Amino acid sequence: MQVASWQAAYPGLIDQGFLDSLDVEGRTQSWARILHQPRGRVLLAESGGVVIGFCAVGPALDEDWGEVFALYLDPTRWGKGVGRDMLAAGERGLAGAGYRQALLWVLEGNTRARAFYARQGWGLGKPIRIEAIGGVDVTEVRYEKVLAAD
Repeated sequence: MQVASWQAAYPGLIDQGFLDSLDVEGRTQSWARILHQPRGRVLLAESGGVVIGFCAVGPALDEDWGEVFALYLDPTRWGKGVGRDMLAAGERGLAGAGYRQALLWVLEGNTRARAFYARQGWGLGKPIRIEAIGGVDVTEVRYEKVLAAD
């Protein structure tokens, strides 16, 4: 699901050769690290016993904020409200853990994701960062949100 999501969302934003090389087997080790790290939690969306999306949240590294590390959904489920519900669950989890503010990073050119986050009440923050993905530097922009108190 994550591989399919990357391959559908990132053409033109991430090196196509890298996207074409992604495979499920290669993601298994990465997922083992994600699921066994103590820094946050991964929320899953499922349908008929099949995982169709995930939202990973936890404490931001450099601030006293919560962070949405990742939000990915099976591309066949885009536009059906599942991503909105997963993000809201992640926000509730962060608020329940005591965070009053949260941040997330999104590829600068990912207009679909940026519009999605804006519709969910996230605002563009000031910092940007450069990350290497597939051996190529990409620019990520920061979005921020004040979380609702429980």
